[in-house]
Amino acid sequence: MQLSVLISYASSSRSNAVPVALPPSSLSEPSETISKSDHTELIDQTIQWFSADGPLAAAFPGYTERTSQIEMATAVAEAIDQRQHVIIEAGTGIGKSLAYLVPALLSGRKVLVSTGTKNLQEQLFKKDLPQLSGHLRRPCRVSLLKGRANYLCIQRLEQTQSSGRLKDKKQVRVLRQVREWAGQTDSGDLAEVGDIGDGSSLWRMISSTTDNCLGSDCSHYDDCHVLKARKKAQEADVVIINHHLLLADMALKDSGFGDLLPAADAVVVDEAHQIPQTASQFFGQRISFHQINDLIADARAAEKRCGSDMPGLANALTELGRCNESLLIRIAGPAQRMEWSSRQLGPDFASALDSLSEALDATTEQLSEFSERSKELDTCRERALAIQALLAGLQKDDPEQVRWLERSSRSYTLHLTPLDISESFHGYMSQSNAAWIMTSATLTVDGKFDHFVNQLGLGAPRSLALPSPFDYPRHAVLYAPENMPDPNHVSYTPTLISSILPVIRASGGGAFVLCTSLRAVDEISSALSAQLPYKVFAQGEDSRSRILKAFSDDGNAVLVATSSFWEGVDVRGTALRLVIIDRLPFTPPDDPILQSRIRVLEKEGGNAFMQIQLPQAVINLKQGVGRLIRSESDHGVVMICDPRLRGRPYGRLFLDSLPPMTRTSRLDVVERFFNLESLAQLSDSQDLTV
Repeated sequence: MQLSVLISYASSSRSNAVPVALPPSSLSEPSETISKSDHTELIDQTIQWFSADGPLAAAFPGYTERTSQIEMATAVAEAIDQRQHVIIEAGTGIGKSLAYLVPALLSGRKVLVSTGTKNLQEQLFKKDLPQLSGHLRRPCRVSLLKGRANYLCIQRLEQTQSSGRLKDKKQVRVLRQVREWAGQTDSGDLAEVGDIGDGSSLWRMISSTTDNCLGSDCSHYDDCHVLKARKKAQEADVVIINHHLLLADMALKDSGFGDLLPAADAVVVDEAHQIPQTASQFFGQRISFHQINDLIADARAAEKRCGSDMPGLANALTELGRCNESLLIRIAGPAQRMEWSSRQLGPDFASALDSLSEALDATTEQLSEFSERSKELDTCRERALAIQALLAGLQKDDPEQVRWLERSSRSYTLHLTPLDISESFHGYMSQSNAAWIMTSATLTVDGKFDHFVNQLGLGAPRSLALPSPFDYPRHAVLYAPENMPDPNHVSYTPTLISSILPVIRASGGGAFVLCTSLRAVDEISSALSAQLPYKVFAQGEDSRSRILKAFSDDGNAVLVATSSFWEGVDVRGTALRLVIIDRLPFTPPDDPILQSRIRVLEKEGGNAFMQIQLPQAVINLKQGVGRLIRSESDHGVVMICDPRLRGRPYGRLFLDSLPPMTRTSRLDVVERFFNLESLAQLSDSQDLTV
């Protein structure tokens, strides 16, 4: 019977949410390994699907039965069936997507699948699920659910058209394209409009937020893409969402369109290693330059539609804009994250913040006076009150939260982030009364889940570590060059460049150079472009997707990039045969959240390096190394240039957490490997000495 596929999208995620207090309760105890006598109908069906002559073999040409995949699928089926929690590290090549999709579909339960990226959402919905659909014995409705900011808001499109705010000719052209598309689209997904990027100011003007949504008072309420999406998702059996939407639902419950999670019987979290950092963002509070500017623009547009007899409001909005710009000037500079207490902010920061607060008070007073004239003005009043409350909270010193800011030359965001989100996350999981399945290729450090479990307060759920089925000892070399200077030494980057050039020449290109800073990306990409005959791409030259496509299509190119390319990138085959990592990926020591967590832990007598910095760096390194071998036929070299891998005692922890690659410190071994393309022909590879 065919799978009934229902595409829908839903509300988002970028709101300034105050965490909801949830009652703590115990998570389920670890379950024992399943014996034959414990098999339920769901487990038996799942095992049958993964057998050599089962439905998967018919659905996927070349399918082979894998013990580790069956073990994972069985654990997922048991968790869903018994509403338990399980954490699964599934090495690259196990096929974890099918291992959780099959029992989710077979269960007949309401299942949410949360992914780390939109790309993975699309893959599950458009590729994996349709291939499974023809083999189900019953209809199953599936919904793809994105965040609110991904949708066209018809009301705001009309407002933008009539406001005259657009001056840029390209944006005017794109807006005209959006208008034509708006009359044809069923989903309202702005990704369908190819010429608009989700970071553009136009995107913000024509999509809604929980702040500016008019709800049932909107004249387009019955045609709202978000509302339709939520209704469809409520009716679906399997809903594909992303982590931002999952965490927004946790932090705010995204009022107005109903709840998702309380109705779910199971929640599958793929790429779960991203959850701790993402959860910190959504359980905190934030105010941004653009958020205040958008309030000003919307209030002015509402004022214009209501008449011109509100000079007090006009003056208050002008002053609010001036104070917003003034605060930006006080803290603007190179892109940076810093604590509020940082001396770099200068003596005028507090004064500018007070002026902004006073201007916001005056604006709120004026909006309150005229709010009865229109729903738009009343919504702006509510937004101003919410920003007032957030700003007051941000100005209070709370020992359990860290005050910090992100700045650039044209924007700022003020943050209040909890130092520990484990209690909030634990409480929400318990309240949901659902089975939780968390999986990723990188959850353990030296084979243990402790770091991940402690970050989220997961208690003692069942855990499963399944290694990759790929033949790493024969297909991959880990090369750590000798005689590298300390990473903090002035000669490090020049030495690194001279060390990686012969390796890239030996591979003939086909290389990722993964860096830990944008500065390194600039320096290394410039040097490689001048000295190599291959095309060199640098992060930031174009969109991530376009760069990756150009890199893959070239076949012999070099890509120099930082954090966003360390994970979620799947380049299979010979186009990627060399991964170079410039330094061990420790979080920068000046990161404000890390600094605060270190101070708290050290006050309690803990070891911040061993308990926070080192485990996270290990997981980050595993992600970077994981870019190399993506299929059974892939071969290649991982080059880690940082001498701390060899020269520091903790280097062993990194090595023991990586796949079992053949290790060498000799360039000639690497050169012969690329010539032979098989370690079976190498007789004198040399292990690292750590």
